[in-house]
Amino acid sequence: MKAGGNGLEERASSFAEIVIDFCRSLTLDAVNDPLARQLVRSATSIGANYCEADEAESKEAFRHKIALCRKEARETKYWLRMIARAAPVHASQSRTLWREAKELHLIFCAIIRTTDKNLRATSARPTL
Repeated sequence: MKAGGNGLEERASSFAEIVIDFCRSLTLDAVNDPLARQLVRSATSIGANYCEADEAESKEAFRHKIALCRKEARETKYWLRMIARAAPVHASQSRTLWREAKELHLIFCAIIRTTDKNLRATSARPTL
């Protein structure tokens, strides 16, 4: 069940790498440390789940993994917002990363809509 090319996989991977570098630039303290850990988890999970979706054995499994990508992208936006608040000196970079997480989230929303439409069309076909 290929999702088409590896452009989105590369985009998700590059995003995760940038987030890792961003978190390494933070001054880690009692507030920033747990936020950075959560951010790294959610941002890296986007690409990991996309890789699994790309190898899914059924349309339903593909849809489930893409839904996880969407969830992790949304969570990543949350953690970036919290870091912008906790580390105002990094707010601008955090907002830039937030915009990319939002774009990824919207892409996964669109994939889910298309997949759901295709699943409905497949289930509506009469069986012979």
